[in-house]
Amino acid sequence: MRTVIFDLDGTLADTSGDLIAAANSCFDGLGLGALLDPVADQAAAFKGGRAMLSLGFERAGPTYGPADVETQFPIFLQAYADAIDVQTTLYPGVVDAIERLRSGGVLVGVCTNKPEGLAETLLARLGVRGLFGSMIGADTLPTRKPDPAPYVASVQQAGGEVARSILIGDTITDRDTARAAGVPCALVTFGPDGRDVAELEPEALLDHYDHLDDVVVRLLGA
Repeated sequence: MRTVIFDLDGTLADTSGDLIAAANSCFDGLGLGALLDPVADQAAAFKGGRAMLSLGFERAGPTYGPADVETQFPIFLQAYADAIDVQTTLYPGVVDAIERLRSGGVLVGVCTNKPEGLAETLLARLGVRGLFGSMIGADTLPTRKPDPAPYVASVQQAGGEVARSILIGDTITDRDTARAAGVPCALVTFGPDGRDVAELEPEALLDHYDHLDDVVVRLLGA
């Protein structure tokens, strides 16, 4: 059986607004104000909480450093959990595309570097958790992407075989994960980096979920 594994943030859903709001709440709590811009800093949001905190503290000046990132990280996670789906939306065509795959006998799952509990909550709030046969988060296993183990686990949990699977993602982390697992990768072009993701040399680019079926056939066969 063919298996398609999806990243979550920046691939299935635009989570950047809620992520940036959670990071800014940390900065606000320190009296620094909103140091991140919800539009200009989208790319940082998809790199994770620590990346956003690091960027904000860089802007705040040399008084702040890595220790502040670690201190604020659990505060960031709680703020994000408290408002996880205020601005977040699924990308256009996601649900229809996944339902088409499932009706065609394709197995689907999620492999994300978002903590498992938060990922489960978000997918449930968005009403799509039941579409996926697997859900592996950053803390499900001892390692996270780009280590291939979480990807392999997501394929196996969905009931598939790695040799007949592909990863749909949006960043170099997904590109490197696919390489480490020895599988093809398609990167979406509707994130903040647009078609610049082509520089990462994925096996395919995905411009819209209406085209997902074609990508799957090209990379995995019919």
